Amino acid sequence: MASRTQRRSPLAVQLLLLLAEEPMHAYRMQQLIRARHKDRIVNIAQRNSVYQTLDRLLRAELVEVADRVRAPGRPERTVYRLTGTGRDILDEWLREMLCTPAREFPEFPVALAALAHLTPERAAGYLEERARELRARLRQAESDAERAGEMGLPRMFMLEDEYQNALTETELRWVNGLVDDLRAGRLAWDREWLDAVSARLGPADPDQV
Repeated sequence: MASRTQRRSPLAVQLLLLLAEEPMHAYRMQQLIRARHKDRIVNIAQRNSVYQTLDRLLRAELVEVADRVRAPGRPERTVYRLTGTGRDILDEWLREMLCTPAREFPEFPVALAALAHLTPERAAGYLEERARELRARLRQAESDAERAGEMGLPRMFMLEDEYQNALTETELRWVNGLVDDLRAGRLAWDREWLDAVSARLGPADPDQV
């Protein structure tokens, strides 16, 4: 019996969702993830990531081997299917993911927390570059949405894109405002000011770290 504390990951959820449709082998899963553009929301950049995740799901008894097939001129492929426990865990994971905001640790806030390591000028330049990338993503998203509309793709299959676009638009507005403040001098620092702040705040109390 699989543990209820089996480690959840975006890729594990995506693989279970695919197997909820029908049994399939790992290569087919990779193809579908890319064809459906789910590689924007799950990381399959590492070649073996799907296989490694399937191994974990297999050990946890969330999936099982349904068959082994060999097409002419192709290597043997293992076909997996979802177990009853896997279906229950998938439902539980989806409930948790939808109900409870996860504690995530993206890189951008870490860099913002270290902005004082740079000069305001360098920080503004880097953030302007980020803004250009965000605008490019929004243009691509608009193009993708138009193509989806032409294909008659229902909104149900575009919800993750809507969410990502809303986050990107919000981030772009915030980054643009931060750059404006840096360029106008409304947000500024130098070594002398940083040293003065550090002296005023005093050293960290080891007992509170």
